[in-house]
Amino acid sequence: MRESVQAEVMMSFLVSEELSFRIPVELRYETCDPYAVRLTFHLPGDAPVTWAFGRELLIDGVGRPCGEGDVHIAPADSEVLGEVLIRLQVGGDQAVFRSSAPPLVAFLDRTDKLVPLGQEGSLADFDAHLEEALDRILAEEQSAG
Repeated sequence: MRESVQAEVMMSFLVSEELSFRIPVELRYETCDPYAVRLTFHLPGDAPVTWAFGRELLIDGVGRPCGEGDVHIAPADSEVLGEVLIRLQVGGDQAVFRSSAPPLVAFLDRTDKLVPLGQEGSLADFDAHLEEALDRILAEEQSAG
């Protein structure tokens, strides 16, 4: 069984109302973390930055505004489902990206073929991977603190 789905999508990084530039963004979904999608942003002059958030949030955000906390996703125009805005926030800093909706929908469709929405918990080794991930996060926090 295939264990991941990935795609590269060109998105616009909206620096301000007057300035934006297109960047490649890698979308990744893995069966070892079936509830999440990862977006890796390749910003010029910086190391790639990866954000992980719920696959269901991305699915919902293509059609309607949603998200709490650090990640908000919404259609760019409530009348037309052609583009999606992804707003990422850390403290007072935020970054906004605009993507065409069809490549996101195609990626999400491929993830659904790999692991249908609602069937994430049926993966036999998910609990083991979750425990490993939690142990790794706790170890990183202890070493940083």
